[in-house]
Amino acid sequence: MIECYLYARFLGYRGSIIPCEQWVKSHYPKPDHRKKLLYEIEEMQEDIRKLRDDVDNGVVKRDAGVARIAGMQKELRGTIAQVEAATGSRDRKGLLMAGADRAIRELMAIFKDDPIELPLEEASMSVWAKMQFEES
Repeated sequence: MIECYLYARFLGYRGSIIPCEQWVKSHYPKPDHRKKLLYEIEEMQEDIRKLRDDVDNGVVKRDAGVARIAGMQKELRGTIAQVEAATGSRDRKGLLMAGADRAIRELMAIFKDDPIELPLEEASMSVWAKMQFEES
């Protein structure tokens, strides 16, 4: 996203990164991996339920069924942990980026038409890029 914003700035765009990001997201949507994982969790829960029914009805041997259920539950817990980690990380990063955008806009407004404006803008874009690419 930062590359799009920097290119837009190079072409003369003077707005903040938030509207630029919203435009990019509306025209170039990303696949929703979280939604896919949540769907996978529902399917895994259904598979576990069906396997339990098969064990109860004698279709699958109890010892084999219990071992398969344990393995499936372990995989289910791993998928749930993966969704929670991704969601928490994205939420924290979103809050940080929104705060950084606000701080940069305020600084740019304070130093408008000041000799320090251009170096400040370049420094703020550098900081923004670093924050954008950091893993959190």
